[in-house]
Amino acid sequence: MTAIAHPVIEGTVAVGFEPVREAFIENFMRRNELGGACCVYRSGEKVVDLWGGVRGRASGAPWHADTMTIVHSTTKGLAAMVMALAHSRGWLDYDALVRSYWPEFGQAGKERITVRQLLAHQAGLFAFDEKVDGEVVADLDRLAAIMARQRPAWEPGEPQAYHAISLGFYEGELIRRIDPEHRTLGRVFAEEIALPLDIDYYIGVPAAIPVDRIAPLEPPGLWARVTGLPLSLTVAALNPRSVLHRSLVVNPGTGFYLDPELVVLRDVEVPSGGGVGSARGIAKAYGAFASGGAELGLRSETMEALMAPARPSSHGFYDECFRAPAKFSLGFMRPSESVPFGHLGAFGAPGAGGSMGYADPEIGIGYGYVTNRMGTDIRGDPRDVALRTALAAVTG
Repeated sequence: MTAIAHPVIEGTVAVGFEPVREAFIENFMRRNELGGACCVYRSGEKVVDLWGGVRGRASGAPWHADTMTIVHSTTKGLAAMVMALAHSRGWLDYDALVRSYWPEFGQAGKERITVRQLLAHQAGLFAFDEKVDGEVVADLDRLAAIMARQRPAWEPGEPQAYHAISLGFYEGELIRRIDPEHRTLGRVFAEEIALPLDIDYYIGVPAAIPVDRIAPLEPPGLWARVTGLPLSLTVAALNPRSVLHRSLVVNPGTGFYLDPELVVLRDVEVPSGGGVGSARGIAKAYGAFASGGAELGLRSETMEALMAPARPSSHGFYDECFRAPAKFSLGFMRPSESVPFGHLGAFGAPGAGGSMGYADPEIGIGYGYVTNRMGTDIRGDPRDVALRTALAAVTG
């Protein structure tokens, strides 16, 4: 796959942030970027706002300032913001039992699972034993009943395993139960976070959004898929009994919310992977959190909880899905040796293929990067890493 010979790069950077622009340009010249955007907020001010390339290789249509794309698991961070909002509103206690808000959940070995354990991927609920597909996901009552019946794969709080798709559905049902208006997670995000911040990001894309505003993803080629992942993960992905296969590949799997015509299914919310947005939207949302969240009504107690160190399972931070250490807390990924980003109090979420968003409250940074050409490095896409390295060099 060749780089774009003469990519059109647009946007601005504040004085001192020129190295981020240089890294963004190099992504196209040296790292095979197709189309994408990067945005950074610092202390509430937009200091990086860049976009370039094309929305699709076949069409050659340019990437615009308001172009959005699917960001897969970067969505988890935006969903976790809704959970944090619920905590600040007094609807949710992170250390409460899930069944205290959702009584039907308290069966089949899930009686003692806390909200904190669930949000840290320590509940053993990474897969579904009953069939879950687009039809089920569109019927929230039916989905809730299946989740209530689901038995954990092991004793909750013991091994950690990434809940790739399932986590967002559990979060969504919790929000339906605790929100005084019983709204969906996507609606709460739209009305309580996206609207006041005036951002382009959707967990459940409205029918009114034109198709040409959403850049379709270009998946990696076969060779890249085979060589881009550690051999152990490639083998696990092909093993129907593995945690990775059950969490990521099947029932419903990470591809069920993609639509060849509309790019993404419009009639379902997938809070763990189906979010669509712009780098601007992601960065501004994280920027609000990085600055204390006053405009969203976040309490200092919530911010302290988000920045506190992640708590390991009884087996430590080793993740049975990734087969490597990973840290999670309250729905967000946290910096670790495997996936470093920001300072120790930072929190965010990367997405399959390369997208990334995070807040770094220590220096007031909100960061967002999106791309339509999917990479394969689960430790951090080289394009994202180059941008964040340049950013770290100018912010400290």
